[in-house]
Amino acid sequence: MPGQHSDAEVTAAGIARLAGVGRAAVSNWRRRYEHFPRPVGGSAASPTFSLPEVETWLRAHGKLAEVPLRERLWQLVESDPAGPADALARICEQLIGHGERAPAGAGPLAGAAAGLAAEAGPSTAYEFLLARLLDTAAVRHLSLTPPGAAELMAALAGPAEVLYDPACGPCTLLAAGHEAAGPAEVYGQEADPALARLGGGRLALRGSAVAVQVRAGDSLLADAFPGLAADAVLTHPPFNERNWGHERLAYDPRWEYGLPARTESELAWVQHALAKLRPGGIAVLLMPPAAASRRTGRRIRAALLRRGALRAVIALPAGAAPPHNLPLHLWVLRKPGGAAAPAPRLLVVDTAAHRPPDSRDGLDWQALRHTVLDAWTAFDRDGDLPESPGVHRAVPVIDLLDDDVDLAPGRHLPAPAESADTATLAAVRRDLADTLRRTQDLAPEDPPPGAPPGPRWSTVTIGELARSGALEIHLPPTGQPRRGDVLVPLLLDGQEAPRAVEDGCAPPDRHTGLLRPDPGALDPWFLAGFLRSSANARQASSYASSATRIDIRRLKVPRLALSEQRRYGRRFEAIAAFEAALLHATDLGRRLIQGTVDGLTDGTLPPGD
Repeated sequence: MPGQHSDAEVTAAGIARLAGVGRAAVSNWRRRYEHFPRPVGGSAASPTFSLPEVETWLRAHGKLAEVPLRERLWQLVESDPAGPADALARICEQLIGHGERAPAGAGPLAGAAAGLAAEAGPSTAYEFLLARLLDTAAVRHLSLTPPGAAELMAALAGPAEVLYDPACGPCTLLAAGHEAAGPAEVYGQEADPALARLGGGRLALRGSAVAVQVRAGDSLLADAFPGLAADAVLTHPPFNERNWGHERLAYDPRWEYGLPARTESELAWVQHALAKLRPGGIAVLLMPPAAASRRTGRRIRAALLRRGALRAVIALPAGAAPPHNLPLHLWVLRKPGGAAAPAPRLLVVDTAAHRPPDSRDGLDWQALRHTVLDAWTAFDRDGDLPESPGVHRAVPVIDLLDDDVDLAPGRHLPAPAESADTATLAAVRRDLADTLRRTQDLAPEDPPPGAPPGPRWSTVTIGELARSGALEIHLPPTGQPRRGDVLVPLLLDGQEAPRAVEDGCAPPDRHTGLLRPDPGALDPWFLAGFLRSSANARQASSYASSATRIDIRRLKVPRLALSEQRRYGRRFEAIAAFEAALLHATDLGRRLIQGTVDGLTDGTLPPGD
């Protein structure tokens, strides 16, 4: 209500979210209506307005959308005078101290936070706000660890009484380790004080008796836990750091395996992690692929192998974690000493096969996790495991100690058996021929000669449909998508398009919007097809940052009867089937080409006449 948050301000983008319109509509209102609220702060290029005044004006003119409580709370967080990070930290402290109750004399921010905590639970409410903050431009430069990668790393580390992350960021890995390992003590350090504060609160809100200590500071230059001996270390360290302290730390006792080169900051983090483990403890680090093969690091890699500290190198598919264009590696290390003897072999695993040819489907994290954990469990138990061509192998350490000490898994794995299997290649060829025939049957038909132009219609925005109850907008999506939902990519990169959800769809990421249409009002395929229009995407796009984003509420569809929608929907569904067949044919063609080339080059296929 007006007056409940008299100091709160809102940007033009926030007004657009309140009204369920695009920013262009807000600019139009400012020009057309002299009584539109005047700016109270910000700058000429990015003014801010009084939130109570804006709400009063929108309500008086019938333009105020029903905003969910969590969206209203985020608007208060985003417009807080001290900044959203500070506002979120205050909310965290409030939730830790008061739970679902607002403290006496609380302002609108605290009241809304208590309301959302009562509705969803304190930890869930905070996780929603933290995810929103991490998706803003102010922190978009961070290389955040995705949940799938974090859960896999925690599973590789196994049970731990004492868990540590020396570059914890918002504590994603420690939260995953907390869920999987059940530690009694959790320690984290983060160079950014604001992130350290937010991450520590995230762990404290988990509601267990775990002792949590998260400190601000650079772990390499100013270790906050000098005497720590952890059971497990999980970390996603910063990559390619040139100013990590090479000169200042030249004689540091942590460099048991050799002084890292100035360009090898990642090997400094590896040795810091080992130094923080008890004998026999495990560290799992997310690493850039170059760390496995750069010549500047070969002596340290050799020392890690000779001492038995490095146990596994696991190549993830491109897109598993940022930067998404690189197939990052997981390094699994065990602190020498105790009952563990030096390992004569190194496990190498390549999970590239779990990246589907159609990138819209994302990674199959469940299958990838099984591949990695099954190989690691057997290898860690027996010190060896049967070779699986193209997937995993236990490589004798002596075979790796050459001039390069190159540990990239792909260099030590034999090609998959399929490449030399003539029967398999013949099956791929038959599948390709069937698929190509199917694409001909599915290809869109030519319009009949002399066909009249399509109809002219009035349109309605997604925001208006949401206000009328014809559909729900979920930003970000939560839970598993249902059949009949429509997924809309929010980044205009040309790689993905809106699509209706079929059974077995993978959960969408935070850069995807989810629309849940009322089946009695909207056909999902009709909706997905019209939202895919190039003109529609251009009109609803924003160029406010380096990544072009779609304002999902500004997208438009025609006003058509449900029966007419279904006619269009059937056509759009057929086009989607044609597209899927083309993508499948492309994948089969690549497999046939590579398999034939590999068979010819390894001598298993004759060249013929």
